[in-house]
Amino acid sequence: MTATPATPYLDARLAKEQQQQRLPSIAAALVRGGQVVWSGAAGTVDARADGPAATPETQYRIGSITKSVVAVGVLRLVADGRVAVTDPIRRHLPELDETLDGVSVLQLLTQSAGLHAETTGPWWERSPGITWEDLLPSVRPAHDPGRRFHYSNVGYAVLGRLIEVERGRPWFEVLQEEVLRPLGMTRTSYDAVAPSAPGLAVHPLTDLVHTEPAHDAGAMAPAGQLWSTVGDLARFATFLQAGDTDVLPEELRRAMQVPTTVVDTPGQSWTRAYGIGLDVYNRDGTRFVGHGGSMPGFQAGVRVDPETGDGVTLLTNSTGGPGAAVAWDLLELLEQHDPRRVTAWHTETDATDVAHVVGGWHWGPRRMELRSAPGGELELSVPGESGRWSRFVPAADGTWTGTEDYWAGETLRAHGDGPRAAYLDLGSFRLTRDPYDPAADLPGGADPAGWHA
Repeated sequence: MTATPATPYLDARLAKEQQQQRLPSIAAALVRGGQVVWSGAAGTVDARADGPAATPETQYRIGSITKSVVAVGVLRLVADGRVAVTDPIRRHLPELDETLDGVSVLQLLTQSAGLHAETTGPWWERSPGITWEDLLPSVRPAHDPGRRFHYSNVGYAVLGRLIEVERGRPWFEVLQEEVLRPLGMTRTSYDAVAPSAPGLAVHPLTDLVHTEPAHDAGAMAPAGQLWSTVGDLARFATFLQAGDTDVLPEELRRAMQVPTTVVDTPGQSWTRAYGIGLDVYNRDGTRFVGHGGSMPGFQAGVRVDPETGDGVTLLTNSTGGPGAAVAWDLLELLEQHDPRRVTAWHTETDATDVAHVVGGWHWGPRRMELRSAPGGELELSVPGESGRWSRFVPAADGTWTGTEDYWAGETLRAHGDGPRAAYLDLGSFRLTRDPYDPAADLPGGADPAGWHA
């Protein structure tokens, strides 16, 4: 871990959170550029003044962050050709009820399958785990599939079972071999491995604690069983941002981060959506991806900026959990007291390959600007509007393919000889150097009278 001048400020903020929120213990880590730049802990794991101090190596239960790891395991099945995201889940698990005929693997991954959130029996998080056969009556629809975001713990139990059936062994063994070990997440386990924290609840009006149960969740375990440390979750955050092709192809890793279903709160602008096994957070226009987690006695969180690689992980052994602001505060303190190093501008050799297409363009009368980006990529923006409209990556045939927004997956092709392209074809739309340029082979033609009063 590299040292940071922000350490005293970060330590103080974490200690303040532990004291003000009355948490038995809390641990956190910050990652930047694939490296943990700070980690810390506050409090004692049993909440006693003379109890064992928490450290960044203390294990906590991570709850629903388990789902993100399960999603990677399912996408590995996709990469291996064993499953397609469009497959009906009953193609692989025919024992499921016929009412699930319209539910796809992708809908389960994106929390849009419409399944009930919880089991029909006792509160599964506080009860001994049940078998897959016992769980089957709980796998039932609450909404039509594909219509809305509806978070379902049961749905991820189904995805864990999918991994077991396709790989022929327990889902955790598969993920340990295919995901956790390759990422160096050696302190992430199915059950607690010392040093670990017990799950506690703090009385709201007195300084007393209540021990929470910690059952093996059985068939529901893929929804929230795993234990981990802030350091291991920092490695997972780095994977989400930078990738590891030994674990998951880049196309599928990026697909995880596409907002698929919006978590709609009436009267509010959206701040959270769901991708494939990941929350997508919209914080003042900056995207973060990750997941939260809770089980009785524990709260957990991991968030990382896919653009910068700045990320935060938090773990605590309290049912009440920390305040919502602490994760963002830690990231802001790091940037305030240890700003990210600014990379000097330099020329790009790839820029010469796109010099003929960059510049001002018009879609009808609407002006746009096409600029080069590293790696021979292009960025299309509208002057006077914030952000970019889309990014394009070069293809082997001399075209570019959109990666974002309206133009994701669409082709951009330049036409014309010479040092400057005469016009662009963008998904059949025509972009011209001048508005309605008659020399641009404009579909529908240009008014013979040209621009007139």
